[in-house]
Amino acid sequence: MTFKVLTLNNIALAGLERLPRDRYEVASEIGHPDAVLVRSADMHKTDIPASVKAIGRAGAGVNNIPVADMSKRGVPVFNAPGANANAVKELVIGGMLLAARNLCEAWDYVRTLEGDEEELHRAVESGKKRFVGMELPGRTLGVVGLGAIGVEVANAALALGMQVVGFDPKITVERAWQLDSGVRQAVSLDDLFSRAQIVTVHVPLGDATRALVNADRLALMKPGGIVLNFARGPIVDDAAVLASLDAGRLGRYVTDFPGTATKSHPKVIALPHLGASTREAEENCAIMVAQNLRDFLENGNIRHSVNFPEALLPRMEGNTRIAIANANVPNMVGQISTALASGGLNISDLLNKSRGELAYTLVDVDGPIPDAIVERIASIEGVLSMRVIPDAA
Repeated sequence: MTFKVLTLNNIALAGLERLPRDRYEVASEIGHPDAVLVRSADMHKTDIPASVKAIGRAGAGVNNIPVADMSKRGVPVFNAPGANANAVKELVIGGMLLAARNLCEAWDYVRTLEGDEEELHRAVESGKKRFVGMELPGRTLGVVGLGAIGVEVANAALALGMQVVGFDPKITVERAWQLDSGVRQAVSLDDLFSRAQIVTVHVPLGDATRALVNADRLALMKPGGIVLNFARGPIVDDAAVLASLDAGRLGRYVTDFPGTATKSHPKVIALPHLGASTREAEENCAIMVAQNLRDFLENGNIRHSVNFPEALLPRMEGNTRIAIANANVPNMVGQISTALASGGLNISDLLNKSRGELAYTLVDVDGPIPDAIVERIASIEGVLSMRVIPDAA
C-alpha cells in the first residue's frame, strides 16, 4: 500500500526522510492525499479533500488548522509538543536578558556614535549610565503554563539563580516529574502576577487564555516588571500592556508577535516570531510529526493528537486491523463486536480510548474482513471514520 502525503509548507528533509519512498508519495501538489503535513499555512482557507485521514502540524500550535471540523470527520490532527521546547526556552532567556540589561537600546546608541577612536571612547563612557539594568538572580519569574516549554523555562531560570513560581492547573504527571522541585506553586493567576517581577506565558490560545495578560493582572505586578510573550499574540492584551508601559508601571514587554501599535514602542522589544526558528527545532518537529503520522497511517496508532486520545496497540502478525473514530457514546464497542461476530470473525485484541466527546477504537481480528462487515460497522450511528489496515507482515 502506498500513501500520498500533501505538504503545504517546506517541511524539513529530516522529517520527510522518515516517510520511505517505497511506501510514500510526498509532494506539494498531489491528488487525493491520505494525509497533510503543514507548518504555518492557513488551512481554514483550504478545501481539505475527503480522502485526508490525518493532518500533521510540524510544530506545537494548531490555530491554523480547523480542528473542530476535522474532529467531526474523524480526522486526527497531530502536532509536535516539546520538539521546539529548547529553541523557545533559549529565546525566552534571551528576551529576559535583552530587557533586563537594556541591550537593544545600548546597541542602537553605539551604532549612532561618530568621531575618532578617542571621541568614541569618551561617548561610550559618558553614555553607558543611560543603560543601567538589573541582574536576574534573586528576581522572581512567573511561568504561566507548565507544559514542555514552560517546564524548560522554569528549570533554566532556577539554574540562573532566579526564584520561580508556576501556575498550571492541568499539569501532567510527566511534566511534574520533569519540573525542578525548587519551582514554587502559585494558587491562581492573580497570585502569580502579584508575586512575579517577570512573567512569561506558555499556554495555547483558546477562549480561556485570550487576553490572559490584561489590565487587571498587570496592575498586580510590581512596578517596573517585565512581560514576555512567546506563546501566541492574543494571549496578551496589547492595549493594556501599552497603557501600563505609558503609565510607567510595566517596565518592558518582549513579544514574538509584533503589531502596528507595539512594533515601534520604545519599551517594547518585538521580534519576528522567532520562537521555533532554529534548524534543530524545525528538524525535531518534522521528525516527530512524520513518525507519528506514519504510525497512524500504517498501524492506526495515535500519539500526540490534539483532538483524539492516545491509542497505541502493538500489531501481531497475521491480523487485520480496524481503526474506528467514533462519538463517545455507550455500547459502541458492543455494536462493533456484534458486527464482527456476525461474520464469524475472532477478535484477537481490542483497544478503546476516549477523550471528551470523541473516542477511538482499534480492533485486531484473525484474517481478512468481508466488505459486508466493513459496511455494517461503518454504518453504525456515531462512527465518524473507519479504516481497514491489512496485515503489516
